[in-house]
Amino acid sequence: MRIGLITPDPGHPLLAATAALLGARHEVEVLHPGAGAEAAVGAPADVYLLKARTPQALELARALERAGAPVVNSAAATERCQDRTGMAALALGAGLPFAATRTFGSLALLESAPALEWPLVVKSRRSRKDDLVVRLDGPARLRELAPRWGHEPVVTQAFAPNSGWDHKLWVVGDEVFAGVRRSELAAGGGEADPGPGRLPEGWTELALRAGGVFGLDVYGVDVLATGDGAPLIVDVNAFPGIRGQAGAPEALAALALRRAAATPR
Repeated sequence: MRIGLITPDPGHPLLAATAALLGARHEVEVLHPGAGAEAAVGAPADVYLLKARTPQALELARALERAGAPVVNSAAATERCQDRTGMAALALGAGLPFAATRTFGSLALLESAPALEWPLVVKSRRSRKDDLVVRLDGPARLRELAPRWGHEPVVTQAFAPNSGWDHKLWVVGDEVFAGVRRSELAAGGGEADPGPGRLPEGWTELALRAGGVFGLDVYGVDVLATGDGAPLIVDVNAFPGIRGQAGAPEALAALALRRAAATPR
């Protein structure tokens, strides 16, 4: 089989390990997201793994889908995870325990909004690398953020009291991997924890359910354990890095082959 990787970074550890596994018996090719649809639709591969979220990457993925090639994740599913307003509406509409989310056209409109309850988590409406994610304990810092972030829409989520650790659930097909990371919103954020041990009851099923709601095959779900222990989803990501998770490359390689074999050609 031919497996295509749509990515600007084929050396990413997850992709490189997956390509090495697949390359033992199959042909693996890399397609840069900016290559243009004409570069692949003439003779598409049997399956594509879409690890890119730029407009050019989504346009390429859509062209490949129209040509009959399966893309993991689909362009539509990838795009659903880029708009945090739509993400919250979809998740809450499906009954997922997702953080209540409000949308503002700018930080200035947020600052002038009545009846705000602090602290607030403020995020860029458009999810992307190095976007805005910050906890604010009052309105004073809004003006400090304005020079860099004042031009774009933002969303807010009420700050949920929690342990200060984010539970990272990564899903590849029907396999769930997990880790714990110090929240970037907590003091001393960033350092990794060895792992969560056994996930709380029902969390694995919750992660798989989220994938069904968003139409995703490879994705991440960020979950907080709130004060009463109930899970609260604060973000869903299409095709995250899943670094350092034993078995993840094998799961991704197997998923790619299943999707290729299941698609009539």
